[in-house]
Amino acid sequence: MKTGLWIDHKKAIIVLATNEGEEIRTILSKAEKQLRRSGETPLRGRYEARDVPMSDSRQREFTEHLNVYYDEVIGCIHDAESILLLGPGEAKDELRKRLEKHSLGDRVAATETVDKMTDPQIAAKVRRFFKPSA
Repeated sequence: MKTGLWIDHKKAIIVLATNEGEEIRTILSKAEKQLRRSGETPLRGRYEARDVPMSDSRQREFTEHLNVYYDEVIGCIHDAESILLLGPGEAKDELRKRLEKHSLGDRVAATETVDKMTDPQIAAKVRRFFKPSA
């Protein structure tokens, strides 16, 4: 099975290409880079430092959400023979490192930086990439 994957920290679009056709799956991340604090702001009223989590705890929470997210993505693509990784930022490289830790790094055929794409655009790019040469 050939697999194409567009990923950022918010969502992953997975295109599974088989002999029977294509299947597109979406996995959403619960990781939020800019976590919101609860309570009121200093400008609007009552505010105490203890109401705001420390930045390292925010980073830890963000990393934990990403770990769960990446594990879910890997679970979806672990049977792929060949993987095309696409995405605009760091997520594709982070996932590639994680695939290497799971002994799946040799299945990554290519990694490409691309901006936001629609599901049909991702599917078309995967088809073109894995198109058998005549």
